[in-house]
Amino acid sequence: MTGVFLTFEGIDGSGKSTQARMLAEVLRAEGREVVLTREPGGSPGAEEIRALLVSGDTARWSPETEILLFNAARRDHMERTIRPALDRGAVVISDRFADSTRVYQGAVRADLRPLVDTLHKLVIGLEPERTFIIDMDPAEALKRGLARKSGEDRFEDFGLSFQERLRDGFRALADETPRCRLIDGNRPPAEVAADILPLAQELLV
Repeated sequence: MTGVFLTFEGIDGSGKSTQARMLAEVLRAEGREVVLTREPGGSPGAEEIRALLVSGDTARWSPETEILLFNAARRDHMERTIRPALDRGAVVISDRFADSTRVYQGAVRADLRPLVDTLHKLVIGLEPERTFIIDMDPAEALKRGLARKSGEDRFEDFGLSFQERLRDGFRALADETPRCRLIDGNRPPAEVAADILPLAQELLV
C-alpha cells in the first residue's frame, strides 16, 4: 500500500503552516492516518540542522552551504519520517519540502537552481503528489511572521524586498510545475482551507 505525499509552500508568514494543520485535522476526522511534518526538521537529526538554518545572522551561511544543509536535513527527514509513513499507506503532509530550496536558495538567494536540482535528484529523488502554494501579500506576511517572535527569524530578517522576490519565485514555480496549485492566501483561513480540501481529497482514493 502506498500513501499520498502533500506539501505546502509559500513565503514566510503566508499561513501555510495553519493550512497544513487544518487539512491534517479534517483528514484525520475522516479516519485516515496522517503524518504532519515540517522542513527543515521532521526527524530528530533534521531538527538539529533546523536550528542551524533558521536562527542567527543573515550572513551566517552562504547559499551553497544552505543548500547542503537543507539536503542533509531532508535526507534524514525522508529516511526516518516520510518514506516509512508512505510505505504503510499514510497521508504525509509537510510544511515545506524541496520546492522551498528551489525558490529560496536556487532562485532568490543566488542563481543556483541547477545545483539544487542536481542534488535533489542524487540524494532525495522524491516529489509530492500535490503542492499547495499559499500566495499572500509579502508586506502583510512579513508583518505576521515577525510578530510571532519565534526566534527563527533569519529569513524574515532579509527584509521585504527578499519576501517579494520569494513570492515571484513561488508564483513562477506554480506556473511551471503541474503538481502545484496556487491558492489565494489573502482571505480568512477557513475560506482558504475550503479551496484546498477538494484538491487534496481527489488524490485520496
